[in-house]
Amino acid sequence: MQASIIISTYNSPLWLEKVLWGYSIQTINDFEIIIADDGSTEETKLMLKKISSETSLLITHVWHKDDGFQKTKILNKAVLVSKSDYCIFTDGDCIPRNDFVEAHLKFRRKNSFLSGGHFPLSKMLSKIISKKNILNQSCFDLKWLKDHGLETKFKNIKLTKSKSVAELMNLVTTTKPTWNGGNASAWKQDIFAINGFDERMQYGGEDREFGERLINLGLKPVRVRYFAICIHLEHDRGYVNEKAWKINDEIRKSTRNEKRIKTPSGLNLYS
Repeated sequence: MQASIIISTYNSPLWLEKVLWGYSIQTINDFEIIIADDGSTEETKLMLKKISSETSLLITHVWHKDDGFQKTKILNKAVLVSKSDYCIFTDGDCIPRNDFVEAHLKFRRKNSFLSGGHFPLSKMLSKIISKKNILNQSCFDLKWLKDHGLETKFKNIKLTKSKSVAELMNLVTTTKPTWNGGNASAWKQDIFAINGFDERMQYGGEDREFGERLINLGLKPVRVRYFAICIHLEHDRGYVNEKAWKINDEIRKSTRNEKRIKTPSGLNLYS
């Protein structure tokens, strides 16, 4: 097995099912999928059982009881059950293009982690995309997207089919390579070296802090923004709260100022 795909989710089975259809047609299929479920209801479990029977995907469902936004905790639990030495992290609202896994495996290097992004869609487009659109990849076709309401913007170049244009854009983009939870990957030994995700953190910069500790460890962030492509399905964000942001900001300041590598509240909590 070349990779463990860790997908975070919470009570979004319709979106998650679309994401999994995207993984069912990858150009490289030597990977496992671990669903990092932050307390979803039975509906998600039933959907996973259904799609497991309809595809050849190897899916492990890691779940814990709903206790508010606890993404860092469920990600650590998912890492612990992963079976490969390389982990690709994404979210249950990000549909991968069929070469998504191939791109992460192609550009992975020792002493580095990969930083990707996503292509945001409107709620209307998110709802329109069907299983058929995913399997035939029309949901990544700019003409199809524009025919269904996508605005014409320069950022649409992210979905280019030209390898040379993708290489050029990835080279000249000024976007800083950071750890983005919807599209990033790292070697498992490096994840263990920094003690995983900081479980004191809820929503608001928790992914970035994880990447900052990887950089403190000496890893180089490598941009794959125009190579590893996924489209982001729009949804409400009821888990955002100001108190968590303030706590997270203080933790991030400490990580940067002290050049901290290991969190005191991570994978060690399970040993």
